[in-house]
Amino acid sequence: MDPKWLEWASKLQAIAQNGLLFSNDPFDTERYEQVRRIAAEMVGTYSDTEPERVLNLFQEQFGYATPKVDVRGVVFKDGDILLVREKADGLWTLPGGWVDIGDAPSKAAEREVLEESGFITRATKLLAIIDRNQHGYPPLIDHIYKLFFLCEIIGGEAKHSIETDGVGFFAEDAIPELSLSRIQPAQITRLFEHLRNPDLVTDFD
Repeated sequence: MDPKWLEWASKLQAIAQNGLLFSNDPFDTERYEQVRRIAAEMVGTYSDTEPERVLNLFQEQFGYATPKVDVRGVVFKDGDILLVREKADGLWTLPGGWVDIGDAPSKAAEREVLEESGFITRATKLLAIIDRNQHGYPPLIDHIYKLFFLCEIIGGEAKHSIETDGVGFFAEDAIPELSLSRIQPAQITRLFEHLRNPDLVTDFD
């Protein structure tokens, strides 16, 4: 779970963002701007980040505040799971990333697998949809839903990308050091359970 101060700051930012979207009253607009600044000061104080930098990030958010969607492609071959190594931190994760506007989530997962690993895949099942805040990930100001799609290889070959410099298949007892902001060991374990029992229903929350 995220620390309470981050949960409160996130909710205040959402209130401010939604209020600024719908308010036509200059006094209400000023109050929502104040709420957003308070949220930025909370994050800055407890995260050792300049409040103005946080405020600038908040001000870049437009429209109604909703969770972001992150998709991950789950690819198995001969009982091993596909992982890619992120250049950003040198650690391993499932290929994936943000869903772009206009993308169906499954197609976004297929695209991310191709871009980050070189394999052409077809999404066949939604294995899990989870609230990132509920599963032990390092805290973030953004509220994120993570969707895990089982994908089968239909072509391609292992290739590096602008974001990844390693591609490999790993046994359950030989998982390399994971990029914990992107994937948790408990999720890897659960995905292998789905492999062993294809009749498991989709996990959620």
